[in-house]
Amino acid sequence: MSNRHLARSIAMQALFEWDFRDQPTDILPLIIDRDLKEFGPGLDETEFAKKIIEDVQQNIKDIDKLITQYAPQWPIEQITIIDRNILRIGIYELKFNNEVPPKVAINEAIELAKNFGGPASGRFINGVLGAIYKDMLSAEQK
Repeated sequence: MSNRHLARSIAMQALFEWDFRDQPTDILPLIIDRDLKEFGPGLDETEFAKKIIEDVQQNIKDIDKLITQYAPQWPIEQITIIDRNILRIGIYELKFNNEVPPKVAINEAIELAKNFGGPASGRFINGVLGAIYKDMLSAEQK
């Protein structure tokens, strides 16, 4: 497993716990530190994981609006906590972070969904992120 994939996995786990606990900002740094120590000893990409978590948290309203827009049949509170936070990471990397190529962001999110989500998670994540990417390409061509 690559360092960045592991960093994304740890970021997803920290965001999952944070979301499960109703998003208390005061304990998020403790969750991050504990998860990095437990799941990523010796990880070179700890700052990458922290940046994902912090930037998702900072942009969560805009990210959640995109989830609502691109998955209108699924109210955000009805999307499983795992899928919701994988989408948040994927959307963050697609729309708010220019360091990760879009196809890499989508593929990484699909892999997280396959590893941590349910049987349909990969298809769901792919559908939502794929629609966002398609609209991004259309906007670039105008």
